[in-house]
Amino acid sequence: MGNVKSVPAWMRGVLYSLSYGTIIVRMDGKLLTTWLPLKKQIGFLFLIFFLAVPLAYSNDRVVVVKLSGAINPAVTEYVSHEISQANAEKDALIVLHMDTPGGLDTSMRQIIKKIQNSQVPVASFVAPSGSRAASAGTFITIASHIAAMAPGTNIGAAHPVNMMGGGGEGEQAKTMEKKVTNDAAYIRSLAELRKRNAHWAELAVVKSVSISAEEARKLNVIDLIAGDVKALVLAVDGREVQVVSGPVTLQTKDLQIVFHEMNPRQKMLDIISNPNVAYILMMIGMVGIYFELSNPGLVLPGVIGSVSLILALYAMQTLPINYAGLLLILLGLILFIAEINVMSYGLLSVSGVISIFLGSTMLIDSDDPALQISRAILYPTLGLTFAMSLGIVALATRTRGHKKLGGMEGMIGETGLVKETLNPKGIVLIHGELWDAEATTQVSEGETVRVDLVEGLKIKVTHVENLKTD
Repeated sequence: MGNVKSVPAWMRGVLYSLSYGTIIVRMDGKLLTTWLPLKKQIGFLFLIFFLAVPLAYSNDRVVVVKLSGAINPAVTEYVSHEISQANAEKDALIVLHMDTPGGLDTSMRQIIKKIQNSQVPVASFVAPSGSRAASAGTFITIASHIAAMAPGTNIGAAHPVNMMGGGGEGEQAKTMEKKVTNDAAYIRSLAELRKRNAHWAELAVVKSVSISAEEARKLNVIDLIAGDVKALVLAVDGREVQVVSGPVTLQTKDLQIVFHEMNPRQKMLDIISNPNVAYILMMIGMVGIYFELSNPGLVLPGVIGSVSLILALYAMQTLPINYAGLLLILLGLILFIAEINVMSYGLLSVSGVISIFLGSTMLIDSDDPALQISRAILYPTLGLTFAMSLGIVALATRTRGHKKLGGMEGMIGETGLVKETLNPKGIVLIHGELWDAEATTQVSEGETVRVDLVEGLKIKVTHVENLKTD
């Protein structure tokens, strides 16, 4: 029956007493116990049930949803689920505890739709100190019923990111200009809906301006500044907000604060959407596929490589990828594979290293450090790639310098024992096999010969003693 703890103590006492066929009431400071007929007991139980049910589902919680890192499909799923769950359980308030550099536009818009259609008020709280609500985070904060920030935080820089990479010329520049115009109109409408500073919101998109929490409060970008979630919950007590179903007055002073986190699946999807993780997965994928193609039948490298590459591609759809950089990395992989089959004395491998290096530095098209590949990840990965290329060159060189040990060609130079006198034809034992052989001179049984030529199932041999005397 919902949250039983929300049922008052006197109500639990009445329900307990009814189980024994009595009712306890308070009258003039005295407790009276009276017996009721069975029919009246049942009727009274139904009355208590209908009184208790609304209380069991009373707004007795504040749900805190942590939104950290880039906004991607995994974060959208997480936030959307929590908002839906809070509406189903009729919680008093949802707090989006936010620290984000931005993220995918489609994910942002889905979250905002959830906020706008929520019957439970949603408060965006940029915290703790040092956090930010940039890009998509700015849109979400502006769209929330309550916008709050902790001291030492900032908001803004909502200029759209070019997800296709490149220099932004021609048709691409026109597309970006159109997106800026659309995003500016979108954030202005959100600000006007919440009665916040629409002019500044528009500048955050057009001019990419960013301000501190104190400035945001003065400019009416946010509603209040709070040190932590508890201070925020106390500050909004008694505040009236407009939700989709109408005005709601918050009563949050003595409510329980509950922190909800992502489930394991959502955490995994969120982790692989990190630029560093996505880059590592892509490199593992290419190395695995390379080993599978160069050594067919190993299976495991191919499986690991394929899975890693698919996960990397999933992650890259949430990041501002420069596809020219991605193509350069793929070109490097192709050059490595070509080095195995074409003896270039390291030229193809060196070209592959250069291609991967250039592609890696160009892969993420963003000035935001949070959306870039860390140098601590980039340089060691490139170093391992270079070491692998040297190994490929050494292996290819050694392979071509070795005599073939298998097949007919592997028979050349081998020695055998004459089992039937060669005059000039006979039989020779080589590697435990009997071969039809032919010699230029007569060779007696028991003598040693060397294979000079293999023709089908016949071999041509030379007497070893004759070779020594030449």
